[in-house]
Amino acid sequence: MVNDLDRLRTEYADREKRLAGSDLYSLTNPACLFMFQQRQRAVLRLLQAEGFGDLSRRTVLELGCGTGRVLNEYMAFGAAPETLHGVDLLPHRLKEAKRLLPHVDLVCADGQRLPYADASFDIVLQYTAFSSILDDSIKANLASEMLRILCSDGLILWYDFWLNPTNPHTKGIRSSEIRMLFPDSRLRFQRITLAPPITRRIAPWSWLTCHILESLKIFNTHYLVSIRKDRLDHTKI
Repeated sequence: MVNDLDRLRTEYADREKRLAGSDLYSLTNPACLFMFQQRQRAVLRLLQAEGFGDLSRRTVLELGCGTGRVLNEYMAFGAAPETLHGVDLLPHRLKEAKRLLPHVDLVCADGQRLPYADASFDIVLQYTAFSSILDDSIKANLASEMLRILCSDGLILWYDFWLNPTNPHTKGIRSSEIRMLFPDSRLRFQRITLAPPITRRIAPWSWLTCHILESLKIFNTHYLVSIRKDRLDHTKI
């Protein structure tokens, strides 16, 4: 039987072959640029609201950092390279990340056994890593490790989709499951990111229409969640 992590390695390799030469995730693609900028705006508002507006001295770890694009965003947000850390399962993706971020600490490791001490980080990130994992026990182990390495007053920032019916290699994660993964925590949810198939159709012609549709939230496919320890006020926006 194929281990889910082995399946994940194979799927990422196949995905890279399928997308070779494609601009689907390039910022030159109007739809990708729209989704990227909208997500950044939402993340910056969340960080400010949670008291993390100044990242210059905050220690940040991304679980499933891939090629380093999200960590690069956080440097643009004001985080110092020496305070940024990334973990990924796939060595070739980390190699590309190290080219992009030569001064950032990047480690190839299984996120179920993170090589960091308890309460090491002010902010722990996960951007669409959990939805790529189909094994519930692995997801639970990852969430437990994220909580372990998070400072008592730290922030977990979650960005992942709850619905993606077109991709059988992923599994959307709804709010009830996120709550179960992070018990005894305060979670605040926002539904963001206009459904990519809709955005890809409309963005080349009208960003205003995309803005209007995204503001309705009924067509949004991702949750942006702030997760804090030991507070039981669960709120959905």
